[in-house]
Amino acid sequence: MRAAFVETLTALAERDPRVVLMTGDLGFNMLEPFAERFPDRFFNVGVAEQNMVGVATGLAESGLIPYVYSIATFATMRPYEFIRNGPVLHQLPVRIVGMGGGFEYGNNGATHYSLEDVGILRMQRGLTVIVPADDAHARDAFEQTYALPRPIYYRLSKGSQQIPGDFELGRLTTPRSGGDIALIALGPTASDALAAAEQLSAQGVEATVAVVESFNPSPVADLAEVLAGVPYAVSVESHLVDGGLGTLVSEVIAEHGLPTRLRRCGLADLPRGTTGSLAFLKEEFGLSPSAIAGTATSLVASARR
Repeated sequence: MRAAFVETLTALAERDPRVVLMTGDLGFNMLEPFAERFPDRFFNVGVAEQNMVGVATGLAESGLIPYVYSIATFATMRPYEFIRNGPVLHQLPVRIVGMGGGFEYGNNGATHYSLEDVGILRMQRGLTVIVPADDAHARDAFEQTYALPRPIYYRLSKGSQQIPGDFELGRLTTPRSGGDIALIALGPTASDALAAAEQLSAQGVEATVAVVESFNPSPVADLAEVLAGVPYAVSVESHLVDGGLGTLVSEVIAEHGLPTRLRRCGLADLPRGTTGSLAFLKEEFGLSPSAIAGTATSLVASARR
């Protein structure tokens, strides 16, 4: 999604002189198209994410729309207080762009795993959180939301597979329908959920796959409708099971009085000392298609005992 981000942002900057881009000394061989086209609107502030958000808050206060770019964990947890006390409290249009959510920087180790970002940021009311499912959805999200008068966090993926459907802020994307179980996926984990649904179908279990791509606004009404139509649901997220998608789905089930039985696929704890490829980590932490299908099968089996 990096290319989608830079291409879309450069096009937005062509028509809106308020758009500026800041980086925490990252994005080499990626951000140059913007930097070369708009050298007076591009700033490398160095490895100083707190200050980057502070400067962006000031730029937004003066009428600009600053985008701050870093690896997801550094873009969110390091400057968390600055995000809260700056653009969130003052409702300023700072755009925080976090690259490589979850454990996409697998070989870099746990310091680079962004597994709490969605949870801690969706708690900040007035901050919209967007997790696009694929490149096309990311482009749609940037176009639809760049002029919103409030702060936004975009959690982008380093690589993603094409997902049917369109991004719409605050709505659910539903690329597959089935009446036995719902697999509720966060952003780019939709491709794994779709692959899991195909495995389940081969076993005679038909699954709906629904994709959550935004919080604040969250697709609460759409989720309630999907969950009301199935007896079982599995949430799928490259994130801790607390605070993020699984918690949102739990809230919808509880607050709407739904009988749907839920199991959450995600990380129960930080992966201390575990590194490796993205494929290895997905298998290790139950987020591969076969692991998701296995969780769904065990949920149905346990409910029938």
